[in-house]
Amino acid sequence: MIRHRPFGSGHPYSIDTEQRHPIDPIAGQPVTVGVRSSAGVVGVVIEFTVNGGAPQSRSLAPVVRKSRGQVADGGHLASAQARLARALSGWSITLDGLEQGDVYRYRFVAGVERTRWFEFRVFAWESRGDRAVLTDGITVARVRLSLPLAGGERVTGFGERYDALDHRGTSLDSIVFEQYKNQGAERKTYLPMPFAHVVGGRGWGFHVRTTRRVWFDIGESSPDLLWIEAETASDGALDIVIYEGSPTEVLDAFLAEVGKPRELPDWVFRLWASGNEWNTQAEVMRQMDAHRDHDIPVGSVVIEAWSDESTFTAWRGAEYAVSDQPHRLADYSFPADGPWPDPKGLVDELHSRGIRLHLWQIPLLKLRPHPRGQAAADAAAAIRGKVLVDEISPNGTLRPYRNRGWWFPLSFMPDLTDARAAKWWTDRRRYLVEELGVDGFKTDGGEHAWGRDLRYLDGRHGDEVNSTYPVSYAKAYGELLESAGKAPVTFSRSGFTGSQTHGAFWAGDENSTWEAFRWSMFAGLSAASCGILYWGWDFAGFSGDVPDAELYLRSAAAAAFVPIMQYHSEFNHHRTPSRDRTPWNIAERSGDTRVIPVFRRFSKLRERLVPYLAEAARDSILMSTPLMRPLYFDNPDDPQVWDHPLQWMLGQDLLVAPVLASGATDWNVYLPQGRWVDAFTGEAITGGRVVSRVTPIDEIPVYVKAVAWPARASLFGSPMTT
Repeated sequence: MIRHRPFGSGHPYSIDTEQRHPIDPIAGQPVTVGVRSSAGVVGVVIEFTVNGGAPQSRSLAPVVRKSRGQVADGGHLASAQARLARALSGWSITLDGLEQGDVYRYRFVAGVERTRWFEFRVFAWESRGDRAVLTDGITVARVRLSLPLAGGERVTGFGERYDALDHRGTSLDSIVFEQYKNQGAERKTYLPMPFAHVVGGRGWGFHVRTTRRVWFDIGESSPDLLWIEAETASDGALDIVIYEGSPTEVLDAFLAEVGKPRELPDWVFRLWASGNEWNTQAEVMRQMDAHRDHDIPVGSVVIEAWSDESTFTAWRGAEYAVSDQPHRLADYSFPADGPWPDPKGLVDELHSRGIRLHLWQIPLLKLRPHPRGQAAADAAAAIRGKVLVDEISPNGTLRPYRNRGWWFPLSFMPDLTDARAAKWWTDRRRYLVEELGVDGFKTDGGEHAWGRDLRYLDGRHGDEVNSTYPVSYAKAYGELLESAGKAPVTFSRSGFTGSQTHGAFWAGDENSTWEAFRWSMFAGLSAASCGILYWGWDFAGFSGDVPDAELYLRSAAAAAFVPIMQYHSEFNHHRTPSRDRTPWNIAERSGDTRVIPVFRRFSKLRERLVPYLAEAARDSILMSTPLMRPLYFDNPDDPQVWDHPLQWMLGQDLLVAPVLASGATDWNVYLPQGRWVDAFTGEAITGGRVVSRVTPIDEIPVYVKAVAWPARASLFGSPMTT
């Protein structure tokens, strides 16, 4: 077997051995082409012509095979090369001397085996007015242009970003990508947007009106220029809109174009609780009982491990007949000794306690291990019904796309951008909402669409649609909920421009470290600056060993003052000790007796904040002032706010400055001009300066505008109230 995929897997940050790189070759630069081969292949030759001229051939050199960003044999080069003769191998060759407009036609030969013929044209950069275009003389692949940056201007936004608030002096790109942990170090994001604020000068912002990949050089190569380079349709059209005004005016203009957030019910502001090992009805209720017994109010529970992990529609342990049609509740029986003996009773009991239920989802049809029963029937029905995203196979034909990412690899992906396909998919989950009364869905994943060779049902290609797939994903589930009379409460980690109107979001997967805590705060503030209203994160992290008591409580204190307060923990194969992020488990693991009473204090404070948050959310939607708001929104001409980027306004009245470092007994807070009151002590303070505040573990620096203090004082009570 020899295989060449010109576009590779579509991994945006890794080059596969069997691809062409660059995909659109550029005059004056070399192009590398390669193949993947099976065991026994001892040599590969490329046969090619240039502009229909005389045939040429050259031998390829063996290389360590890489695919989807992974290196064979764990990256051990010598080991991989030693196995080339008996393992899947890679081969490549580099061609040079390319000139614009040249047409290369090529194929690969290994013994009697041959690939089909492939073709590419050579591109070059040309100036056209105020921009440059990458063209082969017929079509345009990319456009590049610059915008001026004045001294003192800060550039911020770009969707959910984990590393900084001000990106001037750096470069980044805009493409949806699943970066599992370390997002701040890797500078990759689940939720990008080609939109930014420019603050500190005349006041403006911009939106690159495209769903394709965009690169930004924000004064890194030229300090006074912001370079934008974007993939385009073949005609090279690229529209960039400039918004003038304050950050609020810029955001309002952007949201008027892409859609404002929709108001969600007040209960979303209560505590959300979950753990991946809450995988039985008894365990879920044990945890809810523990909240009650510890006097810790909880508003939502998310169950991730509820389904059979095969169909993601049937409860694990349920008995039912395989069907091509969507099941109803009556089609299932639930053994009394099974993990979920009475899902309807579970939902009803939770509702009687004032707790909402959300179920986990992924937008994939799982094919590994080989599907059986209902999973096999669903896969066959999806193919028959033509509801799947397709890809161009190596031989040039269309076939169902199979997920190229590391998570649930080789799964089918329903085309949720298509109304008919989305209905086919959500109808299989309808009984969960209509008959069980489920209140929302954790719409996890959504980053599985890789490659420009994907084809959606409306004929568009992956380079145009892949980043918008998670928008359609959340929209489809929101419409399912609304069709059953429910609020469209989805909880997503991935998104793009247009996600603002679809539910709530969390910052994705992270470790329990102080560094990840800080990264998450950057993520929330940058997402908010782009119009994401309902946002939270797995406070204190969800992965690895449990956080210590200090990190847990400092993070919980901050979470009490962001739009969505929720904790979650990664699956740990039920090993002991437990890695649940419940306050009682943290107390037990740490031996710190402060954990439960301090957490109780913050959770009750959060309950008192719910009416304020609901009112502030309505104002945010009306006025386009983010609920969790970076300080530059209210103080765009104050350069000192950039020295304290991880502070924010929550609604109109509260300034929040979380403690973000271990061992801190006091914390510096910048208070903008005006009169403020310390929320926990009642001390009146004049702003326009940095103040140092003593920070006991049961407090967080929060300041209330003095004019609002009489109305807000009751939210906080006395310092020792629990």
